[in-house]
Amino acid sequence: MKAAIVKEKGTFPVIGEFASPVAAEGQVLVNVMAAGLSRLSKFRSMGLHYSSESTFPLVAGVDGVGTLEDGSRIYFALPTAPYGSLAEQTMVSEKVIIRLPDGIDDVTAAAIANPAMSSWAALKFRAHFKSGQTVLINGATGSSGSLAVQIAKSMGAKKVIVTGRNESKLQALEADQEIAFDMTVENGGQSFENALQPVIAEGVDIVLDYLWGESAIAIMSAIAKNSTDRATRFVSIGTSAGQENIELPSSILRSSKIELVGSGGESVSKLEMISSVKDVFELVAEGKINMATTEFSLEDIEEAWNAPLMPRAVVKIK
Repeated sequence: MKAAIVKEKGTFPVIGEFASPVAAEGQVLVNVMAAGLSRLSKFRSMGLHYSSESTFPLVAGVDGVGTLEDGSRIYFALPTAPYGSLAEQTMVSEKVIIRLPDGIDDVTAAAIANPAMSSWAALKFRAHFKSGQTVLINGATGSSGSLAVQIAKSMGAKKVIVTGRNESKLQALEADQEIAFDMTVENGGQSFENALQPVIAEGVDIVLDYLWGESAIAIMSAIAKNSTDRATRFVSIGTSAGQENIELPSSILRSSKIELVGSGGESVSKLEMISSVKDVFELVAEGKINMATTEFSLEDIEEAWNAPLMPRAVVKIK
């Protein structure tokens, strides 16, 4: 079968022929229709993510949309190695497939599942969000962050505050308040912390952080300096700022009611993630959230792989 194959760790996929999967017990064969290219999909496929497989060659892609033998449309995730979603067929556990509602097309489902489920899972299972709460989204201009704005609103957030490095993109989001920052300038972190003070003083229940790094420190420091009886759950979802490790003073946690948790990997179970995808698809079908996409063919995998994350690149297989 035709597939996008990663031959060695750290390399981009190339088009080639790969042996077709043969169904095993507990597994189902999927005729792939479309696969979205998220950051997770790219890094995991190349062996550069903590959850990556270690045996090469393999077929790239961590999730997608396809049909089963009976013709039913499904979303699937985490195909059984060495198979991935960027091929004419793949094999997945029957426990990680979701039948698609009629109101969502293949391309949208393939594009939106990964970035949207991270936001939904973080809010529901890690932040324990309740309608009427205030949510601050750090790194809201990325694909997951911008969807988080829509999802928080749809879940009943009283107020959504967005922060990030691109002021014009922040203003384009349907948020209640925007705060831009620039960590590359002198005292950029302190300037951001100062801008946050009046916002934090009004109360923030949940922080969804996609950046980590200096901006995360500034947010936690602002919360600590406005210590009240109101607890703030700070949920770390990603490290898009490029800083995996930060220096977090113990005093910030000891002098505040910050509850620091992570979301992703093993902190959210597969069943919870699948539940999140189902809820996301219902929101899409109801027209409550959406995502811009760009379509590519499997033969154009190199161009698709190098395309920006927004609008989301989706590879159509059939």
